[in-house]
Amino acid sequence: MAVPIQRKVCRVVVGIVGIVGIAGCQTGGPTPVVAPVVSTSIVVAPVVVSPVVSAVVSAASVSSVVGTLASSVVRRTAVDIVATFPHQTDAFTEGLVWADGVLYESVGLTGKSELRRVTLDTGVTEVSTDLADDEFGEGLALVGDRLVQLTWTSGVGHVYDRATFARLGSFAYPGEGWGLVYDGQRLIMSDGTAELRFLDPATYVETGRLTVTEDGTPVERLNELEFVDGYVYANVWLTPDVVIIDPSTGRVAMRLDTSALRPPSTLSDNDAVANGIAYDPVGDRLFITGKRWPTMYEIRRPEV
Repeated sequence: MAVPIQRKVCRVVVGIVGIVGIAGCQTGGPTPVVAPVVSTSIVVAPVVVSPVVSAVVSAASVSSVVGTLASSVVRRTAVDIVATFPHQTDAFTEGLVWADGVLYESVGLTGKSELRRVTLDTGVTEVSTDLADDEFGEGLALVGDRLVQLTWTSGVGHVYDRATFARLGSFAYPGEGWGLVYDGQRLIMSDGTAELRFLDPATYVETGRLTVTEDGTPVERLNELEFVDGYVYANVWLTPDVVIIDPSTGRVAMRLDTSALRPPSTLSDNDAVANGIAYDPVGDRLFITGKRWPTMYEIRRPEV
């Protein structure tokens, strides 16, 4: 015997991450269980749910959808300042490394690019060496006793002795150079796109690439890089954000909002954005600054 199909008319609650709950259903049966709402929501037009499509819209199934959607949203958190230090305002910071109790800094701009060793407490440059006048200094990484520095559009990287800053050699790469970091096994390089390149730390030959995504969308303009506790931290050019990337998948695990760090004196300078991340693994200290900023910040390392 044919059984009449009972139709349910439900109001669906929609939040910023999609459908998050059933607000109520009109049926001839018992009052349905209301799924919890997990975000600011609006009520949209009634939706007809038919057994032809789905036998039951249950609280359990809605909760499953809620959990899936909520877990896919990347958390964005403000930074927690621990300490401040002086930073030279002539430093157009493109790369930053902590080692030997000091900072190594790659300074950009054509005709003004340098590699510097800087005292943290005073911001004073101890040692520096200039790049060629037609080169724009970019990302910087430390590999053993070698400092490796990229250039923006020259397609060449330079290798220096860590102690003396003597030039040890150079290497070529296609496209642009932006950020650079060493994870203990390979060099990781950004080029202003959503891709990270992997380089052999001995030959500087590219060995692979990985696209960085957030909820399935490529994250463009990746800039200065740092490696912290298994994750790659990357400044996103022209934003105050640092994305924290799982290098095994390319997925963004968290965003740091550094907008509270930007000094008021730089607000009229569109180029003076956050750029420069360095990590002290011994002291578990994380440093952040920006281009032409007067301040270097130590911030608390977030729990990812």
